[in-house]
Amino acid sequence: MTVTMLKTPTEPPSEQRRERRRAHFRAAAKAALTDERTRTAGRITVRHLSYVVGGTRVVFRRAWDGRSAARYERMIRAAEAAGLMDQVALWEQRGHAFRMARHRRRVDTLQMMMNLPKAIVSAVGAGTGLLLFVGVLLAWANHDVRDVLAPLEAVIDLVQWVAYIAGVVWDPLLLAAPWLALAAVWAVGRGRHTAPQWALPERQRDSGGPITPSIVVVAFRDLGISALRKAIEDMGDVGAAMLGPITLAGCGIEVDVTLPSGVSTEEILNRRRKLAENLGRHEHEVFLTIPPQPRTIRLWIADSGALDEPIGPSPLVVEQDVRADYRLGRAPWGQSLRGDAASLSVYQRHLLITGLSNQGKTASLRALALWLAFDASVEFWLGDLKGVGDWAMFEGIASVLIQGPTDEHACAVTEMLEAGVQEMERRLQDPGGEHPPLVILVDEAQVAFMNPLKGDDGRPFGGKKATSRYFMAARRIHNQGRAVNVTLWQGTQDPTDENLPKLVREGAHIRSSLVLGTESQARMALGEAAVDAGAAPHKLRQGKDKGTVVVVGDGIDIPDGEPSITVRTHYLSTEDATEVAERALQARNGRATVRQLQPVKESDPLADIVHVIGQDPRVLTREVLQRLAELNPPVYKVWGNSDLKEYLEGFDAAPHKSDGKMVVDRQKVRDALARREAA
Repeated sequence: MTVTMLKTPTEPPSEQRRERRRAHFRAAAKAALTDERTRTAGRITVRHLSYVVGGTRVVFRRAWDGRSAARYERMIRAAEAAGLMDQVALWEQRGHAFRMARHRRRVDTLQMMMNLPKAIVSAVGAGTGLLLFVGVLLAWANHDVRDVLAPLEAVIDLVQWVAYIAGVVWDPLLLAAPWLALAAVWAVGRGRHTAPQWALPERQRDSGGPITPSIVVVAFRDLGISALRKAIEDMGDVGAAMLGPITLAGCGIEVDVTLPSGVSTEEILNRRRKLAENLGRHEHEVFLTIPPQPRTIRLWIADSGALDEPIGPSPLVVEQDVRADYRLGRAPWGQSLRGDAASLSVYQRHLLITGLSNQGKTASLRALALWLAFDASVEFWLGDLKGVGDWAMFEGIASVLIQGPTDEHACAVTEMLEAGVQEMERRLQDPGGEHPPLVILVDEAQVAFMNPLKGDDGRPFGGKKATSRYFMAARRIHNQGRAVNVTLWQGTQDPTDENLPKLVREGAHIRSSLVLGTESQARMALGEAAVDAGAAPHKLRQGKDKGTVVVVGDGIDIPDGEPSITVRTHYLSTEDATEVAERALQARNGRATVRQLQPVKESDPLADIVHVIGQDPRVLTREVLQRLAELNPPVYKVWGNSDLKEYLEGFDAAPHKSDGKMVVDRQKVRDALARREAA
């Protein structure tokens, strides 16, 4: 299974020159993209596009509200949420009156359409008669009978001129109409401030107004919880005693709120959206956690629009001299909501990251692996069960690289994990020795758990039973691998109890989650305690909070008293990741471990077994395995009794018992080799 990578030969001068040109181009492109003028141009573009899109949405909503009862339905829902039943009745009455008036207008319109032909005929007849009467008067006054038709001819000439002018103006008007409409919706969007705050000029940005103690108290009072409202109104200081100090925390503020008796923290957590609206914020700009103090809610409120502004590029891209240390270093992963740099220690820690599809899971996991790749002592065994090239840049870095989405690829990844178990067991025989780090990384691990295939022994590759091969291998590494520097990193999507069993997800030291669909999925990903204390990946916005992860466990600095930390991870595109991987590979060259530099001999297991048996009629299976490992360590060191038995069963030469011990028969193996060569 182990694929050993050899050090590449020195590139010719022409290749080096091309590489220098590419590096110069990449540096220039990065400088241009990170330049303030580029960012200003990007903000201007986003601002005006947002005006157009937002203005269109406003106009459409106005038109819809004018033609339907949607406005009244919204007001009814708001009044119900606030517990104002008299307002509910009032808005229901107004909505009914609106519908009746709309019905009358529609009936009148239908009646008018029925009467329209008759009205047109009557109007044309009356108009023609009037013009002829005027013509008769003119003819009588001028003593000229031709003047009878003069008024009628004047009207006909007027119609001709109107048609001519309309024909001249129509084409330019038709060409200008889309631009006039675009300008109109742009003006509406600009007037309604539909652009995100970060795209506005500095002087026009509105942080949503300062959060004052009175605003916080009023926001809690109006949550629609009668016990809370009554308690605040009965307080002599009108609720001020509920609040702790309001402190600045990154791009927002933080305050602890002590709830009165009779109000539970769960009631507040369930009204997060209502609380955010009362504070003048969007739901994603307000985070609630439960600190150790009883009956207390910790409230973090972002400045309006601050979380929509992208964070800076990854240090892996910006800094050319990247250094990593598996034992003492910390991977630069992103920044917390408070604006602090978020870094992760992966030393002897199993890791799990999950979330919905296409939300940045692979990019977040890959960023950690790319940083660790700069430590040449770390060995990677990598299985990518998506197979679209997201991990292709690790070719040359990873000792094992499996890429593909099929069940056969999932079987290969399972065997890779089982080889990791054997390596772990080998290391456990010398627990006090120096063991180089081995990171076994599986992306899209749900494919392995859902693999329907079975091995020759009838054991399923997937599943979550005691006979399931992937499940049991992951559990064994979780149980003992950390002690000998064998760690398992897994990425999976849309977690369920079937594709991410409980014992596996609870075996990770670091558990992180991107946006999820339901609270039950959040509990699977992060654990019951973390979600009960306020961790809420299911409250993130799908598509808008890509790369934002909620992290629990050790290895990352979590604020005191909080169950989790929310991190906005740096995004590395596949192109950036490839460039970083090339630099990591160059840093590893000349410093690679013996395991990476040792070439793998061409092996024929059946012939090798015949060779190590020699002239002995029967040899113990453990002795055969020991001799094979001495003959070709990179290939046979990971073999166990089951591997030897499975291989020889294919040639009808399986080990059998002799005097109560499992042995390999020399004659059976020789006969199998002869049959194979004769075939």
